[in-house]
Amino acid sequence: MSSPRGSAASLALPPPDRPDQARVGRFGALAGWAQRHRWAALVLWVAVLAAITLGSTAAGSAYRNDFSLPGTDSQAATDLFKKHGSEQAGDSVEIVFKGTQGVAVHKATVEPMLAAVKGMAGVADVRSPYADTSAVSEDGTIGYASVTLDGKTEDVPREDVAQIIDTAKSIETDGLQVEVGGEAARNAEDKEAPTAELAGIVAALVILVLLFGSVLAASLPLITALFAVGGAIGLIALASHIFTVADFTPPILMLVGLGVGVDYALLIFYRYRHELTDGGRPAEAARKALDSAGRTVFFAGCTVIIALLGLVALGLGSLQGVALAVAVTVLVTMAASLVLLPALLALFGARIQRHVLKQTARTTARGRTEGSRWRAMAHAVQRRPLPTLLVGVIALLALSAPALSMRLGFADSGNDPEATTSRQAYDLLAEGFGPGFNGPLIVLVKGDEGAGRAVQKELAGADGVAEASPAMPSEDGALSTVFVYPTTAPQDEGTTDLVHHLRDDVAPGLEHDTGAEVLVGGATAASQDVSETLAQRLPLFVAVVVGVSSLLLLLVFRSVWIPVKAAVLNLLSISAALGVVTVVFQHGWFGAQPGPIEAFIPALIFAIVFGLSMDYEVFLVSRIHEEWTRTKDHSHAVREGLASTGKVITAAAAIMVVVFAAFVLSSDRMLQQFGLGLAVAILLDAVVIRCLIVPAVMQMLGKWAWWLPAPLARRLPKVSIERPGDSSG
Repeated sequence: MSSPRGSAASLALPPPDRPDQARVGRFGALAGWAQRHRWAALVLWVAVLAAITLGSTAAGSAYRNDFSLPGTDSQAATDLFKKHGSEQAGDSVEIVFKGTQGVAVHKATVEPMLAAVKGMAGVADVRSPYADTSAVSEDGTIGYASVTLDGKTEDVPREDVAQIIDTAKSIETDGLQVEVGGEAARNAEDKEAPTAELAGIVAALVILVLLFGSVLAASLPLITALFAVGGAIGLIALASHIFTVADFTPPILMLVGLGVGVDYALLIFYRYRHELTDGGRPAEAARKALDSAGRTVFFAGCTVIIALLGLVALGLGSLQGVALAVAVTVLVTMAASLVLLPALLALFGARIQRHVLKQTARTTARGRTEGSRWRAMAHAVQRRPLPTLLVGVIALLALSAPALSMRLGFADSGNDPEATTSRQAYDLLAEGFGPGFNGPLIVLVKGDEGAGRAVQKELAGADGVAEASPAMPSEDGALSTVFVYPTTAPQDEGTTDLVHHLRDDVAPGLEHDTGAEVLVGGATAASQDVSETLAQRLPLFVAVVVGVSSLLLLLVFRSVWIPVKAAVLNLLSISAALGVVTVVFQHGWFGAQPGPIEAFIPALIFAIVFGLSMDYEVFLVSRIHEEWTRTKDHSHAVREGLASTGKVITAAAAIMVVVFAAFVLSSDRMLQQFGLGLAVAILLDAVVIRCLIVPAVMQMLGKWAWWLPAPLARRLPKVSIERPGDSSG
């Protein structure tokens, strides 16, 4: 028996590549082109990336948020504010003061600072606490100045708001605390370094090295992902000058691009490695890998893109921009995996082949078989498929239960880190003026001043209202605005109930009595409108995405039960992930600040995870289908399918989990929720569903898993995801 070294020698490199005589599909042909023109492909990618980077750096970005939602009371109020020249058409920030001996003793210091702020760019007006007694707390220790901006928060440059913050903070002393609050102040504060992104990249590299035992082999999927992410971020920065793209989009692009990019490249690379161990030459192995795993990547990428474009139908400006941006990112990562990766494999194929053959020789010398552990797991599941299925489904349902009580909303300054000035201002205002002061409702009265006074009087006595300000007429006198301060904090359910009470019970009676039009608006009501609208439209969006994805699976596998199973299990993993997000962030587990779940999170997580779940579904089931086609033995097909894909699915999922989970380190609450939700969904999908539930279901279905009614089979076009002329795997 030869030694491992001798075994490696006996597996010397085969003769130089000869043209593959087997029939090659489109993806194999694409890989062949990238291999033949490897340097041209690499230079083209580098040149395009450099041009995009230089262009986006020179042009800068124009990210802006758009939370407008036509058809809602809050949007109608905002439009009327602008039309009639009300000062409230612009957003505001509050400069909050707390003096240990009272605010009054610091007047000589505060007023010159406010005068300086009034003359700054982006400022329309400044209202001093010394000119408005209602702007000072009852004990006189806390006061605030209202700085009205000359536009909405998204329209005022951050630099202008940052200058307001710096000027206000410059007068702080031991006896005078100065903080600046409001949404514009939150957005203007310095952002943290990209710790989460770097942690995700390092963790992904470590897992890849452990998987392949080679830094070179581990680097190729990561390099492919980084090229794709770099190009996508530059493209979106340029696109932000034309389309409305939210300012929180870049970190989401980094998050999704890294995870998806490494995932797609890894699936192709792992199949390439498998072809090498079967004795294939590097060029032939790459073509075969692209004709099989490349098809899976293309199918999965298209599914993600379809799901993301479905978000456009939800009708919310910022969400549409995020959806389009992430769809472009997925498209670029898919292109990099199908074109750039084959070119890199052509350059380093010989070195990778030597390493793979040495690894195979060592494994063979130790008496191990590739996938033996996964084969044993599949065998264990097959012996008791029903108990395995029940345990898995019950666990997912238990995790999903909290999602039934999920409350959507938007984070405010009360969710910010305690060290930020926006959080400090929020806490001071709540301390001095009550919890509802940080989220006033702005009630618009379209009528004469008498109607405004009558509405103000009625609102002041409404249940749940702590105070209602005097009615303030607009410049043209056509409407009045009343600030209504709830007794509860902006994110409390009591505030949500108050908005509904004012709109449904109070406003109709006032409109009947005064003849005026009464609209309840403001940032708090607008957030509620967006959240409720998204919640109402989400079921239709889910139904469309599930329907389209199921149709694609029906075409690919020519089976009724495969798409049904995939849809149900994908929905289970997503609902379980949302349940975990709910208990952590809504109920405050593990030290998280309790509050509502960001309104965008369920839709974004569903769109991305559903597509990625289809990725693993197709990768696993297509291998099972290959074996079923070859042997017609469903038990054997399930075992071999899991044995050949279990390792790569788990590794790909582990990389995505660590990349996504790294974003829990972010200080941004939305990114924390997004990262946790994606990480949990992928973990459950890869471990519980793909490794346990799917083998159990496939075993129980047996040959019926591939059943398709004959009339339907005759009418459906034939779409194959397996490489042409091969079903051996």
